[in-house]
Amino acid sequence: MNEDGNTRGTRRYVALDIHKHYWVVAGVDREGRVMLQPVRVEHADLEGWLKKNLRASDHVVIESTTNAWHVYDLLSPLAERVVVANPIKVKQIACARVKTDIRDTLILARLLAAHLVPVVWVPPLHVRQLRQLLSQRRQLVETHTGTLNRMHSVAHRHHLQHERGKRFNEKTTGWQKDKSLSSVEQFQLELEMENRAYIEKQIGRIGKEVAKMSHRKPWAQSMTYLMQLPGFGVITAMTVLAAIGEIQRFETPKHLASYSGLTPGLEQSGTKNRGKGITKEGRKELRWALVEVAQRAVKSDPLWTRRFQELQKRMHRNQAIVAIARRLLELVWYVLNRRQPYRHFSQERIAYKYLTWAWQMDDVARDGLTRQQFTRYYLMRLGIAKDMTRIALDPKHPRKIASEAELLALRPELQHLV
Repeated sequence: MNEDGNTRGTRRYVALDIHKHYWVVAGVDREGRVMLQPVRVEHADLEGWLKKNLRASDHVVIESTTNAWHVYDLLSPLAERVVVANPIKVKQIACARVKTDIRDTLILARLLAAHLVPVVWVPPLHVRQLRQLLSQRRQLVETHTGTLNRMHSVAHRHHLQHERGKRFNEKTTGWQKDKSLSSVEQFQLELEMENRAYIEKQIGRIGKEVAKMSHRKPWAQSMTYLMQLPGFGVITAMTVLAAIGEIQRFETPKHLASYSGLTPGLEQSGTKNRGKGITKEGRKELRWALVEVAQRAVKSDPLWTRRFQELQKRMHRNQAIVAIARRLLELVWYVLNRRQPYRHFSQERIAYKYLTWAWQMDDVARDGLTRQQFTRYYLMRLGIAKDMTRIALDPKHPRKIASEAELLALRPELQHLV
């Protein structure tokens, strides 16, 4: 018997409730009886407490929060099973009339014992790292946008003409020296220009790192298929892959679309069905990336331009873009699962897409391959364009690509791709 009067062999269902400076831990048995009295553990003491008090037969649940993955890694070797709960869907906690740390933790433990915890997928380390890097980039982009908006607001206040866009040179910043601006405003604009330049540099550094990762395992294989699709660039493709994690998690394209939150909502009452806007459930960055891809695809690819125009006849432009984004995400599911070329593009278009991918990297990131050799490498991985020697989408400016023989002479280990 242990100190709580329970046999040591009984399986415990342990819940950890995360707070800013501490954790509350409690455990119950299968019938919901308390086996581990609720206790408050400070963050600094958590690792030691877990090693001392958890058993190898315990099942443990934690809520998905900022530090959940770090704690998950601590718990995994100490317990038989560790799950991460979706806090939004744990309605017994979210809707409780009386909410205390102890009650919330015990409810979560009892839900685990009853196998009623709505769990979330735990991404592996490389997925988490990419998500964090892309999240940092998005935050920098938002800061950059705020900086530009503050500068433009000064121009609007004084009715000064300024060029739109992100390029800043003597022609587009001459208004910042206008005599109508006070010395303080000019000083503030100088600071904003310095901030803008620094932030752009940081965004560029992250972009280069993401591009480098896109040519490395485990991302390169999936990038082979995503980068051939209309509208996709390195950042949007890697954002989609990071959000999806493992495409095998989604049984059908509709499951993936539902995960993105791009599917329409539905309100049903009796015999009445009323459509609503998209659910916006799932990963926000996945929706952002697909909308960005859709905006580019309807401008660059005739097939998606026609589909967009057809949709625009019966809905608002923004709704049509969202519909295109959802269809493109379903296309992503098919391409990543079937691993085949995009049949609505010519081989030249696909080769050019790979060439634009090569432009995002330097020679070191491309493992010493030239842009032309890099393009050939991914064409070989896709199994197309064996005899192509140049890309002539623009006859006035054709672009050469390396032959298979040239690449194999440089990298004989790639013989298996032939």
